[in-house]
Amino acid sequence: MASVGCKIVRPLMSTDYCEAHRRVIGLYRAFYRYIPYIVKFHDIPKNEEQVRWKIRELFYRNACVTDIRVIDLLVIKGFMDYEEIKNQWAQKCHVMAWWNPTWEPKPVDFLNKFIQGLD
Repeated sequence: MASVGCKIVRPLMSTDYCEAHRRVIGLYRAFYRYIPYIVKFHDIPKNEEQVRWKIRELFYRNACVTDIRVIDLLVIKGFMDYEEIKNQWAQKCHVMAWWNPTWEPKPVDFLNKFIQGLD
C-alpha cells in the first residue's frame, strides 16, 4: 500500500540533468546570437551589451532550479519567447518590459506593511 503514494513521472523532454543543461545552453546561445537583431528590429533604446546583461540576468534568475521537469518547462517557455521575438510577434513594449519589472516584493517589516495598508 505504501507504493501507491510514490508515483514515477515521465520527463517532458530531458532524461537527465546533463541533457536539460544542454537544452538550457542551446536556448541561451540562440538568444545570444539574436541580440543584434533584437536591438535592430525592435528599435529599443538599449545597446547590445545591455541586452546581453539582461538576458544573462533572466537566465540566472532560474539558476537554482534543479528539477528536470521544471527546467524543461522553462526551456519550452524560453523557446516560445524566442520564437515570438524572432518572428516579431512580440512588440517593442514586450521586449522593453524586461527592464521594467512589475513584480514588487511584499514588505516584510511592520512600518512598510502599515504604509501599504497590509495586515
